Order: sequence, then structure tokens, then C-alpha cells
Amino acid sequence: MKTAVIVGAGKGMGNNIAEKFAQNDFRVILIARNQNALNEYVEEFKTKGYEASSKQADASDMDSLSKAFDEISEEYKNIDVLIYNAAFMQGGNASKLTPDEMIEHFKTDVVGAQLSTIKVLPKMKEQKEGCILFTGGLFGVYPNAYHEFACMSMDKAALRQLAQMLNEELKDDNIHVGIVNIMGNVGETEKFAPENIAEAYWKMYEEKENFETNYE
Repeated sequence: MKTAVIVGAGKGMGNNIAEKFAQNDFRVILIARNQNALNEYVEEFKTKGYEASSKQADASDMDSLSKAFDEISEEYKNIDVLIYNAAFMQGGNASKLTPDEMIEHFKTDVVGAQLSTIKVLPKMKEQKEGCILFTGGLFGVYPNAYHEFACMSMDKAALRQLAQMLNEELKDDNIHVGIVNIMGNVGETEKFAPENIAEAYWKMYEEKENFETNYE
């Protein structure tokens, strides 16, 4: 059975992406900060007949995130897919951001994605196959679309570039790295319902063609 790790589990995008992969015979490992919530999510998945487990970690805390991935590597033979869906969703205009605020945002939005990637690469390279997908958005493509979320715009742009560079670097290892840019507000319309957006992640996993797709 293939294994998908989802960083940023939750009732919105995270769990819907996880369920899409679970529906296609993946075991799913959910990572989030709240262990009580994770226990609830895992029970819901198991009730539906899916194989699921969890690891508690904060995407902004590199020690806890590293520990979670170390435990996953010890417990599971293969890691086939990584979904990095964590983000620091706090507003702030560019002229008012402090250096400390920018660093805190960057840790969750970008550094956590890089650490997660580094942690899964050994197994993916060993099995000569893998897929790593990041959650991007309108913020990273059009920075002034929501100017009051300056850090999110900068970080999603950085994440987009990271995906492009990793995809080019790792293609000879048969590891596809991509980003799904959600070009609207999740849940605002039927089109942007989390379960519908999750289809874009599965499609990118199956096709493994471009480093990005815009869901709009």
C-alpha cells in the first residue's frame, strides 16, 4: 500500500486532500498541532474504511516536525506522496510588518515545506519514485490581490519558486514536485469547495507533467 503524508491536516483542505488519496488506496498520515483533533480525524477516516494514523507536530517548530518525520520513516517502509498544506494565515500590510513577524510566517509557510521535503527524499530516492505537492494560491501569483496579507503573498511566491526549482532538480530521480495554486477563497462557492479542489492534487499526482497548476 502506498503512503501519503499530509502536513496541515484539518477539516478544510488538508483532510479533503487526504481523503482523495485514501479513496485511491493510500494509507494517510495526518500531521497537525492539535493531538485531540488528530485523534478525531483518524477515527473519522477509519470509520470510512481508510487506513489512517497521525503525528503531532507544529509546522513552525522544526524540532517537532523533524521528530514526526523521523518516526514516520521508522514506522513505514515507503513514503510515496508528501502534501504540504500548512500556512500562517494572519494578515498585515507590507509597510507594517516587523522582521520578527516575517520570520515567523516564513518558518511555517516555506521552511516547514523545505524540511518536510528533505525528510521524505531519502525514501523517495531509494524507491526511485515520489511526488511532493505544496498548497499555493492567488497570493503567490498576484501579490496585490489581497494586499493586507503581505506575508502570505511573499511566502507563497517563495514556495512557488521552491517547487519549480525542486521539480527541475529531482526529475532525474523520478520525483515530481509541484504546487497547486488555489485561485479563489476555499469554500466560497461550489467550485472552490475543498473536496472539489482536492481533485486537482490527485490529477497532478497522476499526470506529473507541470510543476504548477492554477485551480480557478
